[in-house]
Amino acid sequence: MLAALVLLASLGVPLLAVAADPLASPGWPIAQNRFLTGKTYVFDDRVQVIVPRDAEDSTAVPGFVRVQGIPDVQQIMVFAELNPIPMIVQFWPHRLEPNIGFRFKVQQATPVRAAALGADGIWYIGGAWVNAAGGGCSAPSIASADADWAERLGEVHSRIWNRGDEGRRLRLTVMHPMDTGLAAGIPKFYLEELVLVDDADKHLGRVEVHASVAENPTLTFDLRTGGSVRIQGADNNGNRMLGEVE
Repeated sequence: MLAALVLLASLGVPLLAVAADPLASPGWPIAQNRFLTGKTYVFDDRVQVIVPRDAEDSTAVPGFVRVQGIPDVQQIMVFAELNPIPMIVQFWPHRLEPNIGFRFKVQQATPVRAAALGADGIWYIGGAWVNAAGGGCSAPSIASADADWAERLGEVHSRIWNRGDEGRRLRLTVMHPMDTGLAAGIPKFYLEELVLVDDADKHLGRVEVHASVAENPTLTFDLRTGGSVRIQGADNNGNRMLGEVE
């Protein structure tokens, strides 16, 4: 099936015409037009999107994307199709495994998609539905009601642990309100970028974070290398974040 779709794409046949959305989402044509116009793509089970079927907290839904069997993944886009701010993260793995964990907000029940760009120039897409009571994107952050939140802004808490044959995993949390700008009287204010470098100052990977990520963003990465990791970040107001973990 994949070979047939790739052949059709090479002949200029739009893949949307031959690949039905496996999630049967009414929002897919809009998302496809917004994020994948002019791109060759195919739905592929090797891109796994792991989310709960029912979100207990619409302001902090856990998610994990795992890509297996697609060589040399260049970039991963993760988006919640029916959110008012659909993009969640954009991830360039570089010297990291093409896996990423996160927590995100949902405004209503929505498909969550991950699109992984292979070295062959094809975007491989996986997804899953999450049901939610809604309102997560327009709810004010807890920090917006805390007079002392600025004292902890930009703090980085991180940990690495060894998972045996599966390598090392890094989990980090950055203290930040992640205001979407959709709550009355609260302007948009969110962590925008994180870069990971090793102890030799070599680039490991980069992630662009969007306002639909949950307050105090928690992100998970799977490492391919040993040694310490430095974390460098910035928000949309130019505030800088620094951290290091061994």
